[in-house]
Amino acid sequence: MRDEVIRWVRGGIAALVLAGLVVAPWVVDDYTAAILARTLALALVGVSVALLTGVAGMPTLGQTAPYAAGAYACAVLGSQISDVGVVQVAVAAGAGALLAALTVPLVVPARGVIVLMITLAIGELVVTVLGRWRSVTGGTDGLAGLSPVRPFWGLPVLASDQARYLYTLVVVATLVGAVLLLLRTRFGLLLRAGRDDETRLRASGHRVPLHLSGAHIVAGAIAGAAGSLLVVAQQYISPADFGFDTSALLLLGVVIGGTASVGGALVGAALVIAVRDWLFGVLPGHAPLVLGALFVATVYLLPTGVHRAPRLRGRVRPPTAPPSRQDAPATRDHAPVPELRG
Repeated sequence: MRDEVIRWVRGGIAALVLAGLVVAPWVVDDYTAAILARTLALALVGVSVALLTGVAGMPTLGQTAPYAAGAYACAVLGSQISDVGVVQVAVAAGAGALLAALTVPLVVPARGVIVLMITLAIGELVVTVLGRWRSVTGGTDGLAGLSPVRPFWGLPVLASDQARYLYTLVVVATLVGAVLLLLRTRFGLLLRAGRDDETRLRASGHRVPLHLSGAHIVAGAIAGAAGSLLVVAQQYISPADFGFDTSALLLLGVVIGGTASVGGALVGAALVIAVRDWLFGVLPGHAPLVLGALFVATVYLLPTGVHRAPRLRGRVRPPTAPPSRQDAPATRDHAPVPELRG
């Protein structure tokens, strides 16, 4: 009963947040609407981080690499071929997925901290290439004056910050809904089972590397699509948009929101980016220190994220005698794996 009440409360909060996002462009100024659109794009990258880190069990600091690939693919496509938003999102997602597929042999066989180091190296390598490939990317100066986007063929271009924000919101909501549906399928169940007990899943005859490769490519496609939204939101991109600080902030947001929760990661990443932008104005030069303290406090106080905080508090009880061996619950290392075949 208590868990059902918590689910209803969370659903109500999510509905209120969504309603607030829908009405936001009519109650804020143009500058704030542009910032919100950019924050939504970054939050979508946070969803891809949560998919790999919390669901698949592969912690990553390199999702800015497919994010950058999607952004630059969208920018080049928009300036030379098509200004249709749905086409740009598809091409950007394809660019992110392609880059992720090329890095599968490096990322998927690794585990733990090694994955963090490899993905971080990939992200920094992509930023370096973008800074030196001046003929396509504009180098460290970036690409400015990008063409406005029209959502579909025959529709007018998105000429205002409010219109660009609403377009970004619709795309983000659509992609997040698709991710949530994907995680309810057999594929999502296998990812969680492999995260909890990979050895047992392998012994059951499942191809764990194939599942992880699929998750890596899907996450790359999501980050690539987010790159196209960044182009729409700010109409300017440069390698500075995809550096290590962005990767670290995204991982911080996912940890705060809850690594195993797509919705929590979305909210956490958005909150961290918003707080970062606000702190840069209030505490110039000290924002990274405050964010670092926030990260440490979150890890110690809310190890499973904010979205699980009420349930954690509800489990705090006076110490009792340890349960007998036959009544003891299964530990993480011996959690049962669902019966899945194929």
